[in-house]
Amino acid sequence: MKITFYGHASLGIEVGGKHIIVDPFITGNPLASAIDINTLKADYILLTHAHGDHVLDVEAIAKRTNATIVSNAEITSYYAQREFKAHPMNHGGSWQFDFGKVKYVNAIHSSSFPDGSYGGNPGGFVIEGEHKNIYIAGDTALTMDMKLIPLRTKLDLAILPIGNNFTMDVEDAIIASDFVECDKILGYHFDTFGYIEIDHEESIRKFFDKGKDLMLLEIGESIEL
Repeated sequence: MKITFYGHASLGIEVGGKHIIVDPFITGNPLASAIDINTLKADYILLTHAHGDHVLDVEAIAKRTNATIVSNAEITSYYAQREFKAHPMNHGGSWQFDFGKVKYVNAIHSSSFPDGSYGGNPGGFVIEGEHKNIYIAGDTALTMDMKLIPLRTKLDLAILPIGNNFTMDVEDAIIASDFVECDKILGYHFDTFGYIEIDHEESIRKFFDKGKDLMLLEIGESIEL
C-alpha cells in the first residue's frame, strides 16, 4: 500500500492495483501548486465530507478518470444527480471493493457543499487492503467512538488531522492514537491556512515523547506500508 500526500487533507492511495484519491483539494491550495491533477490516476474518490476544501477537484478528476465517488448517501446523491458514478455508504456500514474493505465511521464536524447543499453527516474511513489497515479520520474532533475501531481492526497507520481550530490539535490527536491503538501516525489538515499552521518540530516531539511516530510528509511525498 502506497500513500501520497497532496496537501491539506488530500491523499493518493495505491492498493490492490487500484488508485484512490481522498478529499481532493489541490488546485485551490497554493502549497500544492506543483501537483497537476490532470496526471493523477483515480479508480475511486473517497470523500469524508462536503466542504470545499475537501471536494474542490472532485468533478474535474471524476470526469477525466470516470472514478467512482464513495461517501455518505447525501454526498453521493449530489454527484449521482450530476451523472457521476457513485457508491453510497453510511456510518457503521462497510463494503468489499475490489481493492479491499472500506468502513465508513463517525467523525464530529460539519458538512455542506460550497453551494449550500446539504452534505450529510461527516465521516472517516477504515480501509483494509493488502494485509495493511489504515484509518483516515477526516475532519473531526476527538471522539470516544474512535475506541470502537480497534475492536474490529488492528491498524498499521492512523491518518489524523492535527491543525487545531477546525479539528483536533496535536494533543487530542495523541489521545486519538491511543483510542485507535496505533502509534504510527500520518498528520494532515495543517498549514494550509493561517488558522491551522503548526510547529512541525514541536508536534513531532510531542508524539515522540509519548512513544509515537508522527510523520509530516512534504506535498507530493509518499510512504509505503
